[in-house]
Amino acid sequence: MSPAHDSKQSRKPPTADLPTDGERLAKRVAELVPCSRREAEQYIEGGWVRVDGLLVEEPMFRVATQQVVVDPNASLMAQLPVTLLLHKPPGFDAMAPPEASAKHMKPAIQLLHAGTHLASDASGTRVLKRHFVKLTPTVPLETGAGGLVVFTQDWRVARKLDEDAGVIEQEIIVEVKGEVPPDALHRVNHMHTADGRALPPVKVSLNSTTEASSKLRFALKGVHLGLIAYLCERVGLHILSMKRQRIGRVGMAQLPMGQWRYLQAHERF
Repeated sequence: MSPAHDSKQSRKPPTADLPTDGERLAKRVAELVPCSRREAEQYIEGGWVRVDGLLVEEPMFRVATQQVVVDPNASLMAQLPVTLLLHKPPGFDAMAPPEASAKHMKPAIQLLHAGTHLASDASGTRVLKRHFVKLTPTVPLETGAGGLVVFTQDWRVARKLDEDAGVIEQEIIVEVKGEVPPDALHRVNHMHTADGRALPPVKVSLNSTTEASSKLRFALKGVHLGLIAYLCERVGLHILSMKRQRIGRVGMAQLPMGQWRYLQAHERF
């Protein structure tokens, strides 16, 4: 059997009682299999090695008398790049790199770790530390908005979302203050230019309404940051919140705010 989905406690490396003069885990695995040192590193980084029953993914990890076990189903087949879908909370910057936190920003990428993984993720993918490196954020979203954000290691996914941005539809739920007059919806749906420049095609419908607020469903292609705010301002609508529900054919479904899941093999944007 492959290693089961580990809890945060079981994934913590057993460092407390280890001597500092032990040998590298990669060296021990190379002797156990046997295999080359590089192959041993691949086994470890692939999540196939346990030390005293606990998963360890660092080839440099040092062991002495601990029991090291390589999963009998371990494979050296190339590890495929992953794509992560995050329900970004408002206030986090979707495109900022991790180091931007030093500049008083809140990069959304910092929310991606084992502790925020959706427990009911149907992808069947085992969470590995290598899944959180070399991630590219795609499809920008306003910092003040929440909703679906995509991070990927797969250059093909990144290229598609970039090159096809003009034809991939996004669905965004916008809550505005008060009731929305029918003529305001008509004007937004037929607003084709701004300052002499063509606007992307927009479809807006009323999702729900009360005296206090209304929710509008925006379906847009080729959307750019600030477009929805501009459209709402032009017709006198005051935005209370925004949430991106879908990018292309991929939606958030039941993904709670602040959590993420893997893009499944059958899903296509």
